[in-house]
Amino acid sequence: MLRTSVALSARGYGVLRYAPTNLLLNAIRTRRGLKWGVPAMLLAVPYLYAAAICTTIINDDGPGWLYLLVLLFIWNAFKFLWIGPVSLLLLLRSRTRGRREGCLSEVSK
Repeated sequence: MLRTSVALSARGYGVLRYAPTNLLLNAIRTRRGLKWGVPAMLLAVPYLYAAAICTTIINDDGPGWLYLLVLLFIWNAFKFLWIGPVSLLLLLRSRTRGRREGCLSEVSK
């Protein structure tokens, strides 16, 4: 059973790697994309709004499968809320590393 679980999770990861939100987050994690981390946090708002709409539909005797969409929308919202602070930390780290390497190259001249 453990072998089957691991095989399914590996296959699921391969498929989810090409999901639109994961592609966008991978682009933000690059050196050129780090500056877009904080504005990308705003993308959490439509996801939370969509989750609220689905919850309202469910409460008005809608289909129960909408809970899956609510879970997906909230998960994507958290991913975009998290990328803001992470991108700021990565940007600060890369800039201090760049300054440090710049200072070392000037010393060696």
